[in-house]
Amino acid sequence: MALKDTSQLPVALWAIPVPEFGGVARHVVDSARAGLPGYQLIVLAPEGELTRQLQKQGTEVITAQYGPDYGFATSFKSLLAAIKQVQPRILHSHLAYSDVVACAVIQSLKLQSLVKKSVRVPSLVTTEHGIAGNDEVYHGSSWRSRLMAGIHRVRLAGTDAAIAVSRSTAEQMRRKWGASSVNVVLNGVHGTDLLKQLESYRTERISQNIKVLSLSRLSPEKGLDVLLEAFAHFSEHNPDAYLTIAGGGPLREVLEDQARILGIETKVHFPGFVDSVQAMAEHDILVQLSVWENLSYTLIDAHIAGMKTIATDVGGNSEIVVAEDLVPAITKDNREDVIKLVAQKLTQKAHTEKPSQQQWVSAEEMTANIVNIYQKVSSS
Repeated sequence: MALKDTSQLPVALWAIPVPEFGGVARHVVDSARAGLPGYQLIVLAPEGELTRQLQKQGTEVITAQYGPDYGFATSFKSLLAAIKQVQPRILHSHLAYSDVVACAVIQSLKLQSLVKKSVRVPSLVTTEHGIAGNDEVYHGSSWRSRLMAGIHRVRLAGTDAAIAVSRSTAEQMRRKWGASSVNVVLNGVHGTDLLKQLESYRTERISQNIKVLSLSRLSPEKGLDVLLEAFAHFSEHNPDAYLTIAGGGPLREVLEDQARILGIETKVHFPGFVDSVQAMAEHDILVQLSVWENLSYTLIDAHIAGMKTIATDVGGNSEIVVAEDLVPAITKDNREDVIKLVAQKLTQKAHTEKPSQQQWVSAEEMTANIVNIYQKVSSS
């Protein structure tokens, strides 16, 4: 398929401070593939899996030393150089580090424009992907969260438009940062392609054993210790069931030890990183017990696929998952109750039919909504 010539369109420069492929990177790749109607999308990011994926699908990329790995001064210079190179109408920052750098660069350009009228200052748009109700999830301490809240209040004052990926995220932005106007643009996906991939991976089941799946980073905020205990209870009455805990992270050895202590080590598999779509095709129930999620792509994919799910009632999860599939957020006080409830829901779902496939916002709808916001700030 021939690529469209977008060279004469106004540029939207997306500034992404991470090289690895995670939720934000998927948002960028899906958006770039869908396209921004009326705009040429160019992505600034450090070299890594994200830039490789973008280049593979034909998206224009500027690879640069940009992000926390390179420090503020270097990131500032990289972004400023990219703006001078492509002269964007829109600068769209993603993730907190990039938000702060982008705001500083825009303020610098505004000062320059007072002296030199030929200096063009792009409109600044930000998308918030990760703000938790519990400050310790991302910042680790109350003083750091207060500091970051103050910084975000200042930089939002210099931002032309703010986007949140869920209604929950928008509410946190208003509550914590005093954001006066937030546009909610849900993460959109290429649902038709997802269903085709799922179908290509599905094979005739030889065994009817219940297969439970977790797809997440192996870190404390994902509630995997609770999942292991719940599965141990569940497997007492379902001895042929097994659990796959996919992903990498610092807790792998700890979780493997826990499985041995619980006596379920032969029923739990830790494969590391996997093809998430293939894993969904091969399992029956997806469990996600995170401390916080803004709008989980894993849950969206499971929703589209019609997969049985269990998730904590945190962040944007209730905007994807029906109420009967939610369990309370895990705390020190209710941990044992949540374990029992998850085990009960596993038992219920083991004996229920697979739900039907569901509709979700498409990537094209998502990018059209983003462009509507660009048009508003460009004309103001």
